[in-house]
Amino acid sequence: MTTEFVLGLAEKGIWTIIQITGPLLILALSIGLLVSILQATTQIQEQTLAFIPKIIAVLIGMVFFGPWMLSKMVEFTIELYKNMNLFVG
Repeated sequence: MTTEFVLGLAEKGIWTIIQITGPLLILALSIGLLVSILQATTQIQEQTLAFIPKIIAVLIGMVFFGPWMLSKMVEFTIELYKNMNLFVG
C-alpha cells in the first residue's frame, strides 16, 4: 500500500461524505436563512424558533434523498470490499 493509494482512498471517502451530507446541509442552511430573515423582519428574537423548521426540513430531505444517499454509501462500501486484497498486502 503506497502513500498515493492511501491518499486516493481518503479522497474518495471524503468526497463521498461531502456528496451524501451536502444536500441535507444545504437544505438546513437555506431553511435557517429563511427563518432568520423572518425573525429579523418581524423582530421575533426567539432562539428555539429556528430549530423546528430545520428539523422538519432535514427529516423531509432524508425521506426524499435517503435512497440516493444509501445507494452512494453502498457503492462506496462495495468498492472498498472489492479492493480489500490491496489493503492487506
